[in-house]
Order: sequence, then structure tokens, then C-alpha cells
Amino acid sequence: MERGAPKISRRALLSGAAALAIRPAASVRAQGSQGSVLAYVGTYTGNGEGIYLFSLNLRTGALTQIKTAAAVPSPSWLAIHPNGNFLYAANEMSNFTVSPPSGSVTAFAINRGTGDLTILNTVSSQGSGPAHLSVDPSGKFVFVANYGGGSFAVLPVHPDGSVGDASFVQVDADSVGPARATNAPAGSFAISGHDAPHPHMIQADAAGNYVLGTDLGQDRIYSWLLNRETGQLVPTAPPFVAVPPGDGPRHFAFHPNGRCLYSLQEEASTLLFYHYDPSSGSLTQRQMISTLPAGFAGTNFTSEVRVSGDGEFVYAANRLHDSIAIFKVGPTGSLSLLDEVWTRGDYPRSFTIDPTGRFLVSCNQRSDALVTYRIKGSKLVFTEQYAPIGNPANLVFLT
Repeated sequence: MERGAPKISRRALLSGAAALAIRPAASVRAQGSQGSVLAYVGTYTGNGEGIYLFSLNLRTGALTQIKTAAAVPSPSWLAIHPNGNFLYAANEMSNFTVSPPSGSVTAFAINRGTGDLTILNTVSSQGSGPAHLSVDPSGKFVFVANYGGGSFAVLPVHPDGSVGDASFVQVDADSVGPARATNAPAGSFAISGHDAPHPHMIQADAAGNYVLGTDLGQDRIYSWLLNRETGQLVPTAPPFVAVPPGDGPRHFAFHPNGRCLYSLQEEASTLLFYHYDPSSGSLTQRQMISTLPAGFAGTNFTSEVRVSGDGEFVYAANRLHDSIAIFKVGPTGSLSLLDEVWTRGDYPRSFTIDPTGRFLVSCNQRSDALVTYRIKGSKLVFTEQYAPIGNPANLVFLT
């Protein structure tokens, strides 16, 4: 892909405590057939003004904007604590600190009655342009991938939900892949992203024992053992798997069974299916499949991959082709392409499935809109619902 965040040149090319308990608090909205659920949307500063609070109607799929919940700079990725009481934002910037350049992570307390956000604190992300963050299943750490700074970081979570200074930082160096992807479509000019290391995602497995991170520039998927006492990440053996040179791993998603992982390559427009061993954190490649229709020629950048809650389908978003590909998951975890659905907007930066599994919401960054689809088995059916919002990047639901 090429990122769309203002002020980051590559992206501009294409544009102990009870507080840490995993048990969620009571939902702020009933999730019955006539109910609704709250959602937070992170945006890029420019057309966007920060983090917006929306309500999704679980009967119609309509998204209604309630307010701007927090006016922070370019909160392009959001994650909610397992207890549902805190939200964390990766502020995709490079001037939180000047020497060295760094973005930031902001922690918020969530008012579960109103959805209001209260800033707890903001700390350095330990690298410029943080593109992704996640919270480990125990709720004790926030993991950050700094795309511009070429680094991964671990931030401890305090009992009050605030974040501390990094307990671990890995700065990736050297071993940058070629400008052109090995498996790019014919006629592709998707050549950005391999000028330097560019971490793009970091997330723990379901048990929270191992943490995986993609570096698009290095064409690597790293694997670490999490030391819960120190907040350190210890490399596994081997410390990473390599994807085909230049293909650029971006995001990945675990299957609900915990043993299948799907890695999305941004510049090759492919999905790699891996067998994941939760006892060692290791990955073994099983399949590679295109996210584009047969015969496609030209440039495309993939963005997001998700697995349905029942594990039967995998979804992947294409930018420039502006579609969401739908794959059927076979008995062994392998994929077969079923359909491609138009996003009805430009440059789907990410998409999210609501907690009930009924709706899929696409963040169409360049069209300044959210678009909702009803999930009907193997089909995505447009609900005719658009919600205007400037430069949407990421949406998370409050459950």
C-alpha cells in the first residue's frame, strides 16, 4: 500500500488490578435485533478532526454520528482494552518528539454510559508514524508498530488505564526488500514501501503468549515470546519468516481456531495462509492466493484482512481496485475466492465487522465516508447507508 496520512511522504503518494480484568463491563447499548452499538472512528488530521463517536443501528446498518469524542492529531488506529473501559489511539505523526522524531500513543478512559472519552495521558510511540497498535489479551501491555520510525514498541498499561514509557523497543535495520513485488499483478506500479524498514502491525495471539509483527519494508513477519513480568519481547527461533521479496506484509488475522493465520501483502495483493503453532509462535506457509479477480492488470494496494466470527470466511480490502474480496475457508484453512464487492467509495483504508457479525463497515478514506454492508452468508449486501466523515482510517466497536 501506500499510506494516506498527511505529512508522511510515502503515504502522501497515494494519499494487578480490577481495572485490568478481562471481563467486559455491561454494554452501553443493547445488541438485540432492534438495538444499537457504539463505535469510535479514527481519522487523519486534515479532513478529519480526531476520534468520532458513532452509533450503529443493528437493524438497518445506519451509522449516526454523535460527536467528536477527542480532538487529537491523526488517530489513525484505535484499540479498546479487554475490559472495555479504556481506548488507545496511535497518533500517526512524527513531531511528538523532535530528536529522535516520534509519534505518540494516547490513552483514554471510556464513559460507558455516554461513550465520552477522557484523556489519561500521552506518551511517545518510540518511532515516527505509528500505524498500528493493539492491546494484549491480559490488558497489561499496548503493542505499537511505528511505520515511519522502523520500530516496534511495548508500552506497559497502568492500573488506571494510562500507558507508561516503553518497556521494549526493537528498531529494525537493513535487509530491505526490492522495490517491485515478486507477485505483483501485471502492469503494477506498486513500488513504494521498500526504501527502509516499515513495521505495519503488531498483535499477540489469543493466549497472549506470543506476539507477531509485520515489517513491510523487510518482507518479514517477526515472532516473539512475551515476558509478562518485564514487558520484554524475546525472539523465537527462528525470529521471523520471510514473505516473497518485495511483496510487503501489511496486516494479518488469526482464525478463531488459533492455528491459522492470514497475512495480507500490500504490494503483491496476495494473502498468505500460514499454519500457526501456538506452542512455539512459529509459522509454516501453506498457500498464496491473489486478492484480485483473475486477469486483473494494474496497480493495487491491499489494506485490511478480517476473519468472520464463525471462521467460515476471510475478507480482504483492495485500494485503487476499491473492493472487498470474499474468500471461503476450507476444512484445512486454505482459501478460495468467492466474490469481489465494490466499496462504493475511494481507497478503503480498513474495514470492521460489528460485534454481532451482521454488518461490515468500510472506511473509505478518500471519499470521506463510511459505507455499511449486511453480511448474508457468503454475500456482502450494500445497505444503501453512507455516513460522511473526513479521512476515516479505522473503526472499533464498544462492546
